[in-house]
Amino acid sequence: MTFTGLFVPLITPFTATGELAVDALEKLAHEVLDAGASGLVALGTTGEPATLTGDERRRVIDVCADACRQRQAPLIVGAGSNSTADSAHALAGLAPDAAAALAVVPYYTRPSEDGVVEHFRRLAAASPVPVLVYNIPYRTGRPLGVETLCRLAELPGIAGFKHAVGAVDAATVAFMSRCPADVDVLVGDDLFAAPLLALGASGAILSSANVAPGAYAELVDAWRDGPIERARRLGNLLAPLAEALFAEPNPVVVKGVLAAQGRIPSPAVRLPLLPATDAAVAGALDALDRSYAPRM
Repeated sequence: MTFTGLFVPLITPFTATGELAVDALEKLAHEVLDAGASGLVALGTTGEPATLTGDERRRVIDVCADACRQRQAPLIVGAGSNSTADSAHALAGLAPDAAAALAVVPYYTRPSEDGVVEHFRRLAAASPVPVLVYNIPYRTGRPLGVETLCRLAELPGIAGFKHAVGAVDAATVAFMSRCPADVDVLVGDDLFAAPLLALGASGAILSSANVAPGAYAELVDAWRDGPIERARRLGNLLAPLAEALFAEPNPVVVKGVLAAQGRIPSPAVRLPLLPATDAAVAGALDALDRSYAPRM
């Protein structure tokens, strides 16, 4: 299976008293698919999985899987940790709900790059679904060089990458030039979506698309199918929105905007996150008004 187009990493909405808002999650899932998203991501970082209970994580997967089944859209599920054995166990239970597992590069322990390759070799062997490598070194503390990225791309069972290195750096440029044609690279940095799509990324996983799914779906389509001038213009229009939505830790501003729009019941997040400041939400709403994004 190939992974192309826009995949929206859904926020996990809560009620004002902190419970999982299942109806709001279901509604949001259908909204983004209606707006042109190719598929969904459940339990990505944007969904705050670290502060969900096991039962809540299962409920989130069920809601997203049901929406994707109704629309015949693929579901990617975030799974895994910095323990190889625990990650393999988590991935083993994903079928039949998920089309792919999104597994982060082991964080905090900072293994060698050879250790990262062996970690993903074992995950891919244990997983009943294809594995996407989530490469986000500013969160994991483990940067990967181009040779390691290429070794990972060659592993059986590795279908692609969510690439979020906080820049379009030399390793990214080299990797995009060498990545096998049957391995998908999905942009994971909202601010750098357009540049990486221009380098040949097949799609994107973008938190900002919770707010403006139609605009981001069109951005991905325009870089893939043209016209290029439209793709450039969309990228420039959406860049200030992405910057505003990440003015405070993700996903607090995204939730603040969605709550202000009436699309979720509250902007609540769970500690250690704090709700977005009024100034950050106002700034993001202003950026939304000034961008292409209101055309949902």
